[in-house]
Amino acid sequence: MKKIFILGFVAVLLAACGPSKTAKEARKTFNGNWTLTSVTYPNSSGEFDVTLLNDANASCFENSTWNFVSNNNRGAYTVQGPNCSAGQRYFVWSIDEENTPEGIFDFLLKPTDEDYNSTTGNQGFRMNLRSLSETQMVWEQSVMLEGSPFVIRMNFSKL
Repeated sequence: MKKIFILGFVAVLLAACGPSKTAKEARKTFNGNWTLTSVTYPNSSGEFDVTLLNDANASCFENSTWNFVSNNNRGAYTVQGPNCSAGQRYFVWSIDEENTPEGIFDFLLKPTDEDYNSTTGNQGFRMNLRSLSETQMVWEQSVMLEGSPFVIRMNFSKL
C-alpha cells in the first residue's frame, strides 16, 4: 500500500511539473516546416543593420526555411541569398509557460551543430511568441539600441 501511495504521489508530482496543456498545444502547432517571410521593426523607422541569432544579417533570413520537430524539440533552418553564408543551421528549442494574461509564450532557441551539441556554451536566444496559428507565427525579440528598447519582429508562414 505504501508503494502505491508513493508511486501515485510521484506521478502527480511529475504531471504538475510538466508543461501546461496550452504549452503542449503550442508545441504541436510549431511542428513542421515554416518560411520566415519578413523581418520588421515595429515602432521604428529607417534602415537597420541587424544580425539575427549571432548568425547572419536579417535580410539573409527573409524567405529562409525552418523545420521544427516537436517530439524532440530539435530543428534546422536554411539561409540563402547574395552576400549570405548560405547553408543549414541546427538548433534546439522550447516553449516556456505563458508569461502574461494575453497568453504570450517565451520561446527559447539554442544554436547547435548537426549532432545537436551546443555551439554557444549552452546559451540561447529568448523571444516572445506573439502569435501562433496553424498557418502563421510571429516572434519578437527586444534588444537595447542607444538606451531604448528596440523590437525585432519575425513573421513566419507555414508551408
